[in-house]
Amino acid sequence: MPAPDRASLRYALITPAWNEEAHLEQLIDTVAGQTTRPIEWVIVSDGSTDTTDAIVRAASQRHPWIRLLRLERSPERNFAGKAHAFNAGYASLARVQFDLIGNLDADITLPADYYEFLVGRFADDPELGVAGTPFVEDPTRPDVHSYAHRFADLRHVSGACQLFRRRCFDEVGGYVPVKQGAIDWVAVTTARMRGWKTRTFLEKYSFHHRAMGTADRNVLRARLNHGEKDFLVGGHPGWQLLRSVFQMRQKPLVLGGACLMAGYAWAWARRLQSPVPPDLRAFHRAEQLERLRAFVGRGRGAVDERSTSAAPSPSRE
Repeated sequence: MPAPDRASLRYALITPAWNEEAHLEQLIDTVAGQTTRPIEWVIVSDGSTDTTDAIVRAASQRHPWIRLLRLERSPERNFAGKAHAFNAGYASLARVQFDLIGNLDADITLPADYYEFLVGRFADDPELGVAGTPFVEDPTRPDVHSYAHRFADLRHVSGACQLFRRRCFDEVGGYVPVKQGAIDWVAVTTARMRGWKTRTFLEKYSFHHRAMGTADRNVLRARLNHGEKDFLVGGHPGWQLLRSVFQMRQKPLVLGGACLMAGYAWAWARRLQSPVPPDLRAFHRAEQLERLRAFVGRGRGAVDERSTSAAPSPSRE
C-alpha cells in the first residue's frame, strides 16, 4: 500500500490545562499560525479556577476549530489527572474524522511549520506510530535539550508534544492513568512493544515555558522522583547505574546523579508495587540490556541510532 500524501493526513490536538492563563494565549497564537492547522483542537480545562476557560472561549469565537471541554478536577493532585483529561478530550472526538492525534502541553510554543513537518514524517512512513521533537527551555540555547548528546535514545518521544497515529493510539489503549507519572513513557513504549516505530526528530524543536532559575533543592527532589519512576517502570539496575553516573556530569554536579540512583534504590528497598504491566516492564528491561550490550560490546562510536540513552527520566510526565 502506498504511503498517504501528507495533504490527506488530518490531525487533531488535545491540551489538558489547569490554571494555564499565563501561557495559553501564546500557545493558541502559535497553533493558529501553523502552516498546517488541526482539524479540531480540544482544550480540556481540568477544574481551572483562573481565566483559562475564558481564554479558550474567546479563542473559539475567532477559530471555530478550537473547543473547550470543562472537567471538574479531582481534589487529589497527581499525574493521572493529565491522562484522565486527555482521554476525556479524546472521547469527545469520537465522531471526528482524523488520522493523527496529538498531545500538546499548555506551556509550549511552536514554530509555524511544526505540525507540517511532523505530519510529513507520518506520510513518509506508514509504520511510524508516535513522533515528536525535543523541547528547549532556553530560547538562546536551542541546542541544549535532553536529546543533545551522542547516547540519546531517539526512539523515546517526550510527552510535552507527542503526535500519534490514531490507530496506534487506540492499540496502546490511550494514556494509562498512573499516579506516579510516566504516562507518556508508558504509551510510547507500549507502541514499540506492539510493533510500531517511535521517533524523536531533531530537525525541529518546541519551546517549553517555565520559570527559570529553579533552586537546586527542587532539581534534586525531581531527580529522586525520576529515580523512583525508573524503578517503577522496570529499569535494569545496571542501566540505572550508568544513567546515574552520566547525570553526575550535569548540573547539579554529582548530586543530581546521586539522587537519581538514590531514588531508584529507595524504591527498591521499599519494594514499591509498580502500576506498569509486567510484560511492558520486561520489554523495557530487554531494550535496556540490548543497548547496554551494544554500548559495552561495540564501543561508544558504534551504537546504533543513538540508542543508549542516559538522559534524565522516562519523561517529564
